Amino acid sequence: FKGGDTCEYLLSSGRFLGEKVWQPHSCMMHKYKNSEAKNCLVDKHIVFIGDSRIRQLFYSFIKLINPQVKEEGNKHGNIPFEDKSSSIKVDFLWYPEVNGSMRQRIKSWTEGSVAKPHIIVVGAATWSIKIHNGSNEALTQYKINITSIAPLLEKLAKSSDVYWALQDPVYEDMLSESRKMITNEKIDAYNEAAIRILNSSSRNAKAKVKVFSVSKLIAQETIMKSADGLHLPESSRDTNAMILMNVYCNKIMKPIDGSCCQPQPPLTLIQKLAFCFFTLSIIGYLIISLIHRNNFRKNKSCTDLESGEEKKPAIGTPNVSTLEMLLHSFCKLGLIMTYFYLCDRANLFMKENKFYTHSSFFIPIVYILVLGVFYTENTKETKVLNREQTDEWKGWMQLVILIYHISGASTFLPVYMHIRVLVAAYLFQTGYGHFSYFWVKGDFGVYRVCQVLFRLNFLVVVLCVVMDRPYQFYYFVPLVTVWFMIIYATLAIWPQIVQKKANGNCLWHFGLLLKLICLLACVYFLSYSQGAFEKIFSFWPLSKCFELNGNVYEWWFRWKLDRYVVFHGMLFAFIYLALQKRQMISEGKGDPLFSNRVSNVLLFISVVSFSTYSIWASSCKNKTECNELHPSVSVVQILAFILIRNIPGYVRSVYSSFFAWFGKISLELFICQYHIWLAADTKGILVLIPGYPMFNVLVSTFIFVCVAHEISQITNDLAQIVVPKDNSTLLKRLLCIAGFFSGLLFFSAMQDQSRH
Repeated sequence: FKGGDTCEYLLSSGRFLGEKVWQPHSCMMHKYKNSEAKNCLVDKHIVFIGDSRIRQLFYSFIKLINPQVKEEGNKHGNIPFEDKSSSIKVDFLWYPEVNGSMRQRIKSWTEGSVAKPHIIVVGAATWSIKIHNGSNEALTQYKINITSIAPLLEKLAKSSDVYWALQDPVYEDMLSESRKMITNEKIDAYNEAAIRILNSSSRNAKAKVKVFSVSKLIAQETIMKSADGLHLPESSRDTNAMILMNVYCNKIMKPIDGSCCQPQPPLTLIQKLAFCFFTLSIIGYLIISLIHRNNFRKNKSCTDLESGEEKKPAIGTPNVSTLEMLLHSFCKLGLIMTYFYLCDRANLFMKENKFYTHSSFFIPIVYILVLGVFYTENTKETKVLNREQTDEWKGWMQLVILIYHISGASTFLPVYMHIRVLVAAYLFQTGYGHFSYFWVKGDFGVYRVCQVLFRLNFLVVVLCVVMDRPYQFYYFVPLVTVWFMIIYATLAIWPQIVQKKANGNCLWHFGLLLKLICLLACVYFLSYSQGAFEKIFSFWPLSKCFELNGNVYEWWFRWKLDRYVVFHGMLFAFIYLALQKRQMISEGKGDPLFSNRVSNVLLFISVVSFSTYSIWASSCKNKTECNELHPSVSVVQILAFILIRNIPGYVRSVYSSFFAWFGKISLELFICQYHIWLAADTKGILVLIPGYPMFNVLVSTFIFVCVAHEISQITNDLAQIVVPKDNSTLLKRLLCIAGFFSGLLFFSAMQDQSRH
């Protein structure tokens, strides 16, 4: 379903989400702040021409520029407005009837070198109906007058944006006696006449007068709340003004969450090169596949008639099979990236705004929890945080985060605070997992580091190229990447302290604790020294990775939000492994982790702590204040969950294979949602099937999950090729990767220069 002309949809169709949120058909509407409105309309002249209902729209529009404006002045006269700071002029001209006077005013802008308004909004009819008591002669005269005005409007439309506002319906039961002749039947007749004349006039004209008909739809839903049955309630007028602002300003300001009226962004040089690369990969793979198929036919095993022995086909060389795997992976990736681009960069599929309701968040949560419990299996091992359990943990957290994003639940503070704990839990696992590996295995080799970095960053680097987005845009991957390098540096620098060495001398344990204390001190210093943090990450080429909108503030904010939780994960791993080594915990199947008494006490404390945090998070009133406390207290709920999940032997011995399956592709799910499940860089929702919200979510979710799973397979395949175990081969590959990033930086600099 092609998106089509989103401007036309914005002006003509849509529906209400809830009571006040207007959703245009097929596209997203940005909510403009007064500063954004001023930036868009600087040095502009806007004119509203018409009756009292157009005057209401005029006031709602100028309140987007200056919210302090009061509705006062001569109701049946012209009203000027000027914002001197931005040189914006907005005028309301009182012409309640479409007549000679209105025609003369419009004609004056078409003659000579008179400055023409940049935006003109015209509309009138109810006064004609009222003054002439709804007579047919008045309608005939109305048609004649519009016919004479239409060519002038078309002429103005060549250099200005001209909108004809159709008449909104009235609530007949509430109309005063003097307005009883204004019926919806009469209004429909006047609107039909205006549309027919304007459309017939525009067929032969190069420029077109845009018909502002969406106000009719809005009024049909809200006119019952009118104070007099004729004029719209304030919320509806504000919606109409916001639509006008989106129609004009979206192509200028290009807001991420305002897809209506935005042209498709042009392909960058890097995107063109990526397209060529993937095209060549697809062609190369097809050629190799054809060659192999022909060779297979020639060497097809057959029975030797003389000896009766079967001849074996020739075995392909390893180089060819590696090349084929490489091209096969890039071939699939190219097709997947095409889908990404079509979903979130081309104006092919529709996009809609999010709208939060409690049911849209909590019902899916209950549904997936029931599914997860249904797929319960025994674990292969019963250790604390074993592989199946951590995959399960990642899986259900990722599903909850996905539901949180698509439902727009960030507007509900208690849910937001609990989701922040889930993000912290991911980072806790990063600290726990990587510390455990380095501490137990003592493997600080380049191969391990490159494997982890490749698996974490491959998809994001490809998306940065294809979707023309900065690395920091996918904030979670930079976060886990930097924390992995911090963990590696902490344990790898002299003296390298690992479990094997520490078992020989207990003093090494104190040495490791000293390292962790130093790490905590550095984290504490950087979290309260924004200047020092920004200096570190403002050096080129680091700045290219961590800047967003020209500065690293967003990166500092994201890092600071969960600054202690990785340290907590490392410390927990150290304590747990120390207790395990000294056999102070029981990890047998069905056995409680500690003695019954200690286990019961710890379980009680954990349940109370878990509940206390939830109560505190649910009572949050201010997001900023709660975010300040979050880094210090999030670990309470994380540790409480770990103890509740692991102390009882039976609970530790089972896991949900449903959640674990999603946990294995959790990183891909988190990243892919940006473009092929959500839309407009997570600000909206992708609409593949318009008009059927539930069916659309099912279809887009199925494709999204399949794509994430496929990308996970591609990443694993490429990791074996790009990051080999042989050190000399690995060094060559690293030089190639360095060359690739050097080229990327060069082309990126060229792009930035051409944009400026």
